Amino acid sequence: MDPAQNTNTAGIGGSNGTTTTTMGYQTNEGTATASEDSKENLNQVINSIQKTLGLLHQLHLTVSSFTPASQLHLLQRLNSLVSELNSMAKLSEKCNIQVPMEVLSLIDDGKNPDEFTRDVINSCVARNQVTKGKTDAFKDLRKHILEELEETFPDEVDKYREIRAASAAEAKRVAQSQAVLPNGDAKVKSEL
Repeated sequence: MDPAQNTNTAGIGGSNGTTTTTMGYQTNEGTATASEDSKENLNQVINSIQKTLGLLHQLHLTVSSFTPASQLHLLQRLNSLVSELNSMAKLSEKCNIQVPMEVLSLIDDGKNPDEFTRDVINSCVARNQVTKGKTDAFKDLRKHILEELEETFPDEVDKYREIRAASAAEAKRVAQSQAVLPNGDAKVKSEL
């Protein structure tokens, strides 16, 4: 791996001087491009990490078999490593990756980071079940209240149901009118 390869890799996608570090403020038209740029930047950093690991391995081999005659070769390897680390630092500035501290703590403790993902998913499932239980309880409460009200105030409940039906029909009509053009064609979002 020579330094010329490093400069070629560093130049991919970054020659126009634009960097995208956050995608939260992109418009719909720029989201696809920003996502592609982000993936390309991440791939460049991953490739740089892999090159650095290869250079470290080569450096290890050079140091383990060091002789005074191989000092120039060792210096060239060191310079290649420093150059690649510099390239990696520049490429990483284009990436906006946020890693939770819990993941780093798990890695420091020698555990698998997939445990964090599993724990987060299990926590989400548990919260989802609690929320579903609350939603079901409110539905049952609404049904019970309507039954009780219908027994006590049948005329008012009928009026309430008529108003609800009219409101639902109006909401459905508005939703359909926003999705359909006057000529009957469906609206399609343009992806520029």
